[in-house]
Amino acid sequence: MGYTLAELIEKQRTVDEAHSHVEELRGRFGPPSAESLTPAQAVAQETAWRAWRDLERDLQNAVAQYAKKSGRPRPDVEHDVRRGAGPTPGTQR
Repeated sequence: MGYTLAELIEKQRTVDEAHSHVEELRGRFGPPSAESLTPAQAVAQETAWRAWRDLERDLQNAVAQYAKKSGRPRPDVEHDVRRGAGPTPGTQR
């Protein structure tokens, strides 16, 4: 499937939101390796981390596809996507 730059930007926003969720859980529960985590907390962190990882992988594949089809260097496409997505939720860029 071919993606548009707008679709890649939306994918980046979704990845950023998923990462923010991972960081929010880490802030609430502590690091994933903390022995004080309840089983439910450990599952929540693992699920959030896996979702973020999968979304990031899908975004990277889509960016590579877009760069190849458009004939543009991948780093340039990545830059445009990040810039278009705006600041990561919870941070200031």
